Amino acid sequence: MAIAAMAGSRDNIQGKRDSVVKGELGEDRDGEGGDTENLWSSLLGEVQTSRSSQLPSSKCLLMLGDKESGKTTLIAKLQGNEDPKKGSGLEYGYIDVRDEYRDDHTRLSHWILDGDSAHANLLNFALTEKNYEDTTVLINVAMTTPWNMMDQLQNWASLLQDHIDKLPLSSEQVKQYQSASWHRWQTYTEPGDELETLASSPTKRPSRTVMDSGDELEPLPEGTLARNLGLDLIVVINKTDYMADLEKDYDYKDEHFDFIQQAVRKFCLQYGASLFYTSVKEDKNCDLLYKYLVHRIYHFPFKTPALVVEKDAVFIPAGWDNDKKIAILYENMHSVRPDQYYTDVIARPMAGIGRKPQAGREVEVVAEDEQQFLSRQQQYLAQGLPPSQGQGGAMPPGVQKTPDRKVVGSPGVQGSPKKMDPSAVKPAGATTSEGVLANFFNSLLSKKTGGMAGAAGQPSSMTGLSPGQPGPPVKGSSPQPDDYKAAVRSDAAAELDRLTRNQKKSVSNSSSVEGTGGNSLPNNSSDC
Repeated sequence: MAIAAMAGSRDNIQGKRDSVVKGELGEDRDGEGGDTENLWSSLLGEVQTSRSSQLPSSKCLLMLGDKESGKTTLIAKLQGNEDPKKGSGLEYGYIDVRDEYRDDHTRLSHWILDGDSAHANLLNFALTEKNYEDTTVLINVAMTTPWNMMDQLQNWASLLQDHIDKLPLSSEQVKQYQSASWHRWQTYTEPGDELETLASSPTKRPSRTVMDSGDELEPLPEGTLARNLGLDLIVVINKTDYMADLEKDYDYKDEHFDFIQQAVRKFCLQYGASLFYTSVKEDKNCDLLYKYLVHRIYHFPFKTPALVVEKDAVFIPAGWDNDKKIAILYENMHSVRPDQYYTDVIARPMAGIGRKPQAGREVEVVAEDEQQFLSRQQQYLAQGLPPSQGQGGAMPPGVQKTPDRKVVGSPGVQGSPKKMDPSAVKPAGATTSEGVLANFFNSLLSKKTGGMAGAAGQPSSMTGLSPGQPGPPVKGSSPQPDDYKAAVRSDAAAELDRLTRNQKKSVSNSSSVEGTGGNSLPNNSSDC
């Protein structure tokens, strides 16, 4: 018995040793595997954390507005595109967004709906129940037509509301989206006042837990977010550089622009929208709009407060405005009241309403049809009148060009510039000179050709008779060239004398003209 007990105890001790050795080896092996598993878990956790911290790619913009309201130009400016091209229907594009702090980038999609309300059904592709909370809506109007501004805003807001009502959204989802808009409005703080707000009012801390508990949302003033769509809405008034033209052409005053601003700001209060005055032409508030968009969508830092000093570069962030701040604009309104109907103050310009007509505008010049112009010139030529003076009535006798100078008479009498209009002296003198020179050389050519024909007949004819000269011999014809030269010389002298007189009247330097005329007479005579 004792031997058996000792043997059993020895087996137990050996088993314990084996179990301890095996357990230690197993624990060592389990420890190595656990460390490896923990390493991979930490790597995967870091990757997942980095993925969650990246910029989302599901965000998008929806651009609404009438035609010529500046939608395409504004988006091109935000994209950095210098050559925008307009499309039709529903256009899709994207804006590159880069986060320099986290070295990350993404694409902000955008949809541009055509200004024609007939394409409203295309909103089914741009705004759906899936991307509802990721969509920011921009309603665009232009300062070029301020009289239609409020009607356009109301029309697009109503069209957007009708489309939202057709979406398959549950009442809980709609309430959640509206609470988010309510939260964004109430938690707005001026840049630089974040620390003061956190210390004074814990209920206004920009934490995400407030949005989950609707009990902590404070009631808003009357009229604020009265039409809460549950969307982040921005109203953009483009082409504010046209304000200078409104002042010059339509006699707009500062009180008119204040009236427009207060009406638009009241609209923004109702829908909880932000307000931007932009001008792509003068590059006003375009960069600020981009920074505000990435702040609202991707929570980038934004440190620009509200801007209300410059009338053409206004910026009102959502949550900043209220009725008291709008009432400050009433102080500058002397001839208008803020409660007046909008179109009674900002009326469409018409003749006789007190607006100045558009001045300084370039009038479009339509060129005359080529065939009509040529047919009219043909009529002038058929009547014997130069085309340039066909509309000026009958021409003076001294200006007419006729092949026979004897019909016209003495050029010195007929072409007297004293009976003509002073403004027509230069054209008449130029035309007279051309006519005199043409007739002079024509007479020389005709007479000289006849003389040369007679001289050329001497070698071929034995009788030496020239055509039209019966009987006299060739030697008897020697006096005829002398008579001809004398006649031509006198004719040339008369013509050059007349040219000299005309040049004395039209040109101030009469002495040079006389010297030229006197020197040219012997040369012409010798040539003849």
